[in-house]
Amino acid sequence: MPCYIRRVMKALVFTAPSVVELQDIDEPSVRSGETLVAVAAAGICGSELHGVRTPGFRTPPLVMGHEFAGTLPDGRRVVVNPILSCGVCDLCGRGQRQLCRERALIGVHRPGGFAERVAVPASAVHQLPDGMTWTAAGLIEPIAYALHSWNVADGPDGARVGVIGCGTIGLLCVQLARLRGAASVVAADVSPRRAAIAARLGADAAGPALTGEFDVVFDAVGLPATRADALARLRPGGIAVALGLASADPGFDAADLVRAEKRLLGSFGYTAAEFAAATDIAAECDLSWVDTFPLADGARVFTELMNGGMEPVKALLTP
Repeated sequence: MPCYIRRVMKALVFTAPSVVELQDIDEPSVRSGETLVAVAAAGICGSELHGVRTPGFRTPPLVMGHEFAGTLPDGRRVVVNPILSCGVCDLCGRGQRQLCRERALIGVHRPGGFAERVAVPASAVHQLPDGMTWTAAGLIEPIAYALHSWNVADGPDGARVGVIGCGTIGLLCVQLARLRGAASVVAADVSPRRAAIAARLGADAAGPALTGEFDVVFDAVGLPATRADALARLRPGGIAVALGLASADPGFDAADLVRAEKRLLGSFGYTAAEFAAATDIAAECDLSWVDTFPLADGARVFTELMNGGMEPVKALLTP
């Protein structure tokens, strides 16, 4: 009779509303067209904290983690693009695979990077430059998200930029605006610590609320109040970009949108080209505000972040 050896690994598993647990689970089997990634860094995203509190888009039991990088069996260091698409529809043909009607996300619709190892489509891996730190590699996905939002806004050189929310995406929007030649950048966050980090990273001013008038405002929170404020702070004809997903309620004054010809644009994900470009941009970003924790502490770190009990702006888990 043949003998089968069960290979197990550690993984952070979303098991019930507001509950994540470190468990021993079976190592993933690798199917045709896939490869195994030994995870070196996986970022905890605010959307995951929200998703665990209010399940719906993510369904337990699930190994989450869509921001991650690691090594292949042959030793190559890679980052994983978690957006999977059909590759053949009209949107994929236009290079808008992030909008594919059959879109799926690693860490949402299939197991993700909060584990020692994860199986992913071979087409999703991108080799990292020599010398890139795992911290930078773990931030490539959110950097691509921020880059896409800038491109959605078609942010011009010399723009007056406002950023609402100084979490990971907001801080990256601050840095990207500076890298892209914004005339001024003002950031807002209710956390004094996060506002102070935004100022250190290049914001001309940072406080609990936006003040002034802007050509472009990025709302990286997504509450009714922040969407309303993003539009209220625009000049006539200005552009507000909605990135945050904290609430489905729009909350804004549609009459002001019409009368002042303001534009509110949604931004989700990134194109394949933007994900590749983010690999280069990562080397230019100040990531000193990112904190690293072992996967063994993942349940504690995730739960405390979810409940507001600790203040790292960005937490990376390292198996």
